[in-house]
Amino acid sequence: MAVLPIIKAPDPILKKRCAPVEEVNDEIRTLMDDMLETMYAAPGVGLAAPQVSVHKRVIVVDTSRGDTDRSPIRMANPEILDSSDDLAVYDEGCLSFPDQYAEVERPAKVSVRYLDYNNEVQEIEAEGLLSTCIQHEMDHLDGKLFVDHISMLKRNMILRKMSKLKKSGAVT
Repeated sequence: MAVLPIIKAPDPILKKRCAPVEEVNDEIRTLMDDMLETMYAAPGVGLAAPQVSVHKRVIVVDTSRGDTDRSPIRMANPEILDSSDDLAVYDEGCLSFPDQYAEVERPAKVSVRYLDYNNEVQEIEAEGLLSTCIQHEMDHLDGKLFVDHISMLKRNMILRKMSKLKKSGAVT
């Protein structure tokens, strides 16, 4: 497994829509493993393939936040089947936006269908942080970022700050 470089905003790579995965084969499994390694090293609770310059519909999440009791979920071609009318607000961050956070409102619960590590179709019901994390990572697959869910004023402040950090070399 390898730790991959994470693309930092603002970068046009993060705004591209990703292609579906034909099947979860050895190449995709290696990508999933490398993405998990990268996510844990960052550290984070989720990572989408475009954040590591791969434009395939692949995400990994692990909201367990423990080094010993890890519970990784690897998803290819995730799709939301159903979402609750109830909403939840989380102070979201993103590995592509280091040290930047904003409150984002999303459905509190989602049902998701995806291909797992063994190319098997799975469905999961998620709520709480797991629901938020899955939705956040799935947004990346469509070129949507968490800052796209907040006011234009807050979004512009965060993007300007990220641009300054990139220009200064503080973030690469």
